[in-house]
Amino acid sequence: MPSYSRHDLADLSAFAAICRRGSFRLAATELGVSTSALSHALRNLEARLGVKLLNRTTRSVAPTEAGSRLAAQLDQSFGEIGEALSELGRYRSGPLGGLRINVPRDASRLLLSPVLARYLEDYPGVKIEVVVDNNMVDIVKAGFDAGMRFGDTVPQDMVCTPLTPPLRWVVVGAPAYLGRHGTPRKPEDLLRHACIRLRLGDQTMYRWELGQGPQAHAIDVPGALIVNETDMALEAALDGIGLAYCLERCAEPHLRAGRLRRVLDEWSPAGAPLVMYYPSRRQLAPALSRLIEAIRGANGLPGAIDA
Repeated sequence: MPSYSRHDLADLSAFAAICRRGSFRLAATELGVSTSALSHALRNLEARLGVKLLNRTTRSVAPTEAGSRLAAQLDQSFGEIGEALSELGRYRSGPLGGLRINVPRDASRLLLSPVLARYLEDYPGVKIEVVVDNNMVDIVKAGFDAGMRFGDTVPQDMVCTPLTPPLRWVVVGAPAYLGRHGTPRKPEDLLRHACIRLRLGDQTMYRWELGQGPQAHAIDVPGALIVNETDMALEAALDGIGLAYCLERCAEPHLRAGRLRRVLDEWSPAGAPLVMYYPSRRQLAPALSRLIEAIRGANGLPGAIDA
């Protein structure tokens, strides 16, 4: 297949306009150029192609046989391009098309699940693929439109929109465990307790963060059980295996029911919010912006965002 440049494309568009209008003057007016510039462009195009495309006199212009065949094919091709551009307008006018998001397990349960049914009902033209993964991934390289993570873990070259207020982290234990082993009163007491340890997505062991400012502690807690997600840590705490450290929102149902109790409550820190992050703020897809607004609204934040 012969190669062509952007100059060829512009000149082919000019040739199609001349054939459509049957006049250099009318084609030049349509394209916003002078007739001499249009004539020069056509001479260059014929020279590059090595084929005469137009027969012209001072009174008229008509395509040659080769020019007629080319003009017919260009009409079809430019028509298809026009249809493709018109199709893009559907994506500008409202949520439509596919949306692929990478989220950690806690965010999928706390933020996505509560809004998905209503969102998909409101925007039937959207299809969402959610990949639940606690590992940090390069969302652009992996083909995702966006990801969710805690705001202090997102790469600096990404745009972040908070989905929640700052989130509180708590240490919790079952009443039976606390009855057998006692209740820790200060962070150092955790070193004498069975703790359910947490391995992060980058394979490092998480150090429990307690307190804030000058009183902040990051403790490498002891414990026989290591997990990599919150639900299993809470199940282990409910079974009396040890103390768990998690988002307060994850533990709330068990705390309300009395199955778990907060300990070291005065040391529970407020951490970074969960955020939606993506490569650029420019021309944010309506499907993504509406999902962000739905999640923010469900979490007590103003729904509208600057897209």
